[in-house]
Amino acid sequence: MTDQTESIRREMTQSINAVEGSREYLEAKHGQVWDTSELQQEYSVEGFLAPLVLATRKSDGIRGTLKFQHSPRFYFSFEPE
Repeated sequence: MTDQTESIRREMTQSINAVEGSREYLEAKHGQVWDTSELQQEYSVEGFLAPLVLATRKSDGIRGTLKFQHSPRFYFSFEPE
């Protein structure tokens, strides 16, 4: 099976992880940021396909994607479906 999004996702992953973003840096650039435990409190994670996470927001049941950086692990840029 061929993943038609692989090259795009690889470029996104390289771009996101090119600069080690502190929480403050990511908040200034993307708005709200979650660490892993905060993400688990607010979202039900359905799957990962780096650098994206498919999740449902618990407060209103809206499903969407978030981006994440590897280290330190932070999630950001929730985009509803």
